[in-house]
Amino acid sequence: MLFSSGRRIGFGSMQLTGPGHWAAPDDPDRAMQVLRDAVDAGVTHIDTADAYGPFTAEKYIRKALRPYPDGLVIATKGGMTRQGPNQWAPCGRPEYLRQCVEMSLRRLQVERIDLYYLHRIDPAVSIEDQLGVLRDMQAQGKIGGIGLSKVTLEQLCAAGAVTTIAAVSNKYNVTDQASEDVLRHCETDGITFVPYAPIASGALTTPGALGEIAEDYGATPAQLALAWLLHRSPAITPIPGTSSSAHLHENLAAEQVKLTPEGMTAIELAATKRGPE
Repeated sequence: MLFSSGRRIGFGSMQLTGPGHWAAPDDPDRAMQVLRDAVDAGVTHIDTADAYGPFTAEKYIRKALRPYPDGLVIATKGGMTRQGPNQWAPCGRPEYLRQCVEMSLRRLQVERIDLYYLHRIDPAVSIEDQLGVLRDMQAQGKIGGIGLSKVTLEQLCAAGAVTTIAAVSNKYNVTDQASEDVLRHCETDGITFVPYAPIASGALTTPGALGEIAEDYGATPAQLALAWLLHRSPAITPIPGTSSSAHLHENLAAEQVKLTPEGMTAIELAATKRGPE
């Protein structure tokens, strides 16, 4: 598994952009301070993408953290184009993906990207062509592990026939377990599962159905949701994102919440009543 050392909770950088994940945030210095605080707190996994901004989050990671500390894994993604706030479209043409990798290397100022995700599989391009170019760049030493984002089990199996998949990033949290089959496949094949929206895009930060259970554990609802993920599977490495250092430290404290089997069941039942986000 990736990220076998250090904290299991990583940091997702999508929130370090403007509204609609477009352009710069109101306070770039604050965004970069959150990144520094994450690393100072022992975070060893930073997740980003060229489409965040676009290009904004990668730039802040470089400015805030370079020279990068030993053991820090930076994962980025390519293959998604942006047309405006909250607008995304996949582009998996090999020549475009090659350019994405090269430009991320330049923006991050690294010679090798530790983990590089195909941000979305483009249905207009064969999966062999999309992953083939990443496999070639991996052979050139420009990519460490190859990952996939937002994939079905069928797509993951097809990708595994083309190249070794190191990580999968799918939406997964206590209120949305639609990717359960993908998670179980990852467990079997030794693939790291990186759930995005681990606290349901902020919906699980409010008391809601989890509030009473959280009080029993001396935790916040967000910490409870993250702890549930950590207990759910050893393959899981959550990447909650925030633009607040206070929320960052609150999220990391979820690693100290020890859930009983009865607690896991209670959380799942409460989430079922709440419904998916």
